[in-house]
Amino acid sequence: MVQAYKHESLTNFKADENKRAFEEALALVDGYLGQDYPLIIGGEEVTTEEKIVSTSPSNKEIIIGRVSKANKDLAEKAMQEALKAFKTWSKTKPEVRADVLFKAASIIRRRKHEFSALMVREAGKPWNEADADTAEAIDFLEYYGRQMLKLKDGQPVLSRPDEYNRYDYIPLGVGVIISPWNFPFAIMAGTCVAAVVTGNTVLLKPASTTPVVSAKFVEVMIEAGLPAGVINYVPGSGAEVGDYLVDHPSTRFISFTGSREVGVRIYERASKVHEGQKWLKRVIAEMGGKDTIVVDSEADLELAAKSIVASAFGFAGQKCSACSRAVIVEDVYDEVLNRAVELTKELTVGDTGDLTNFMGPVIDAGAFKKITDYIEIGKEEGRIVAGGGSDDSKGYFIEPTIIADLSPDARIMKEEIFGPVVAFCKARDFDEAIDIANNTDYGLTGAVITRNRAHQEKAREDFHVGNLYFNRGCTGAIVGYQPFGGFNMSGTDSKAGGPDYLLLHMQAKTTSEAY
Repeated sequence: MVQAYKHESLTNFKADENKRAFEEALALVDGYLGQDYPLIIGGEEVTTEEKIVSTSPSNKEIIIGRVSKANKDLAEKAMQEALKAFKTWSKTKPEVRADVLFKAASIIRRRKHEFSALMVREAGKPWNEADADTAEAIDFLEYYGRQMLKLKDGQPVLSRPDEYNRYDYIPLGVGVIISPWNFPFAIMAGTCVAAVVTGNTVLLKPASTTPVVSAKFVEVMIEAGLPAGVINYVPGSGAEVGDYLVDHPSTRFISFTGSREVGVRIYERASKVHEGQKWLKRVIAEMGGKDTIVVDSEADLELAAKSIVASAFGFAGQKCSACSRAVIVEDVYDEVLNRAVELTKELTVGDTGDLTNFMGPVIDAGAFKKITDYIEIGKEEGRIVAGGGSDDSKGYFIEPTIIADLSPDARIMKEEIFGPVVAFCKARDFDEAIDIANNTDYGLTGAVITRNRAHQEKAREDFHVGNLYFNRGCTGAIVGYQPFGGFNMSGTDSKAGGPDYLLLHMQAKTTSEAY
C-alpha cells in the first residue's frame, strides 16, 4: 500500500537549539567555500579549465565555488551517456527508482541545514526562505516517489471476454533539465527527479548563478544509488550548451523554469524537427508571472496589508509567484496602502547570514540594474511611498519598494520586474479589480482578500490564474497541497507537485491481447 504523503515541516528558528544548529551549518558551509566542482558525465568526474565562478550576492568578494563549464563536445558526450543509461534505467522497476528518491530525501533531511545554509550563501536567501526551499526539495522527492508507485500499473481500461487490454505508461527518453536560480534546490531537484523516477535519463543544466547547490544535489543522488549516466551534470552557457541540447535530435523533452524570453525561445527551437529526430519534443515550461493581490472593501485590511508585504518582499520578490501588484478597491485603498508602507518600513535588509535581516540581496549585477531601472520608471509613472534606494558597493541590495497610484496600464503594472517592488493601483469596485488583475500576459498566482462569498466565487471563476488563494498571500505553494503552475505566458500549466505532473514525462501505451 502506498504510504500517505505528509509534507516536510519548517524549522522554528525562534528555538535556540535550531538557531545554534543553523549557525553550525553556516560554519560548515563556510569551511568549504571556494572549492572546485567537476562535471558528472556517465558517472565520471570531468574537470575543465574554463569555470563558472559562483559568488555571494551579499558580498561579491566571496567565492562560493568554481564549477567546471561544459562545452558542446562535453554536452554531446553527456547525451551519449544518457542514451546508453536509458536502455537499462527505463526498464528498472518503478519501485527501485522510487526507492532512490526516498533514500535521497532521507540523506537531504539529515543535511537539511547544510543545504539551506549553502543557499543563504550562494543565493542570498534568508534563513526561513532557504529552509522552505530545502523542505520543498525533500517534498518533491518523496511525493514524486509515491506518485510513481501509484502510476506504475497504468490505468484501468475495459476488456472483453475474448481480449485483455492494458494501458501502461512508459518513459519518454532523454530530457534536458534547465533549472532556475531563485529556487536553486527545490525546483532544480523537483524537475530533475520527476524525469528520473519516471524512467528517463537527464542532462542537468542548472542556473550559472547557483551551480554549487546543484553539484551537491547530484552527489546526494549518486550516494542514494542512482546508476551512472541517469543524471549528467553539465552546467554551461545557455547560448552554447543550452541551445545545443535543446536542438539535439536525441533530446526527447525539455523541462525549463525561468524567464518568459528564454522559455519562448526554447519552445520555438524545440518545435523544429532536426535530421534524425523521430518525435516532436515535449516542452514543460514555467515562465514567470505578474501576480496580483486583490483587496475588496469588505476585507480584513490588516490581513491584506500583511499578505501584500510578505508576498511582495519575501526573498526580495525574486519568486515567479511574488505579489508584484496590489489592486485595492478605492474605499479602502488609502488605509491598506498606508498600513503596507508602515510594515515595509519595519523590514530590515542586509546579509542573510544574519537571522535578523528579513530581506537579502538580489541575485546579481544584471538583476540589480534591471530592478533599479524599473524603480526609476516607477518614479515617472507613480509615486514612491516606501523604499526606492539601492546599494551595490558590497552586495546587490535594493530596499523593499512600494510604488503607489499607478494606472492599470503602467509599465510597472504590466511587466515582470522580479525584485522587491510592488505596484499599488486603485479600482472603482470589485469587478474592475478583477479586470485589472487579468490585464497582463501572465496567469500564475493571485490572491483575493475578502469576507464576501459572492466576490470569492466570482474570483474563483473569473480570476484567470493557475494558483488562486483566498485570504492569504500569493506565495508558498506546498507540494501535494497546492499543485503549482500557471496559464498564458506563465507557462504550460504543468502543475509541479500535483497528481498529473509525472505524466508529462511519460507516454501511454495500449496493448491488446486476443484470446
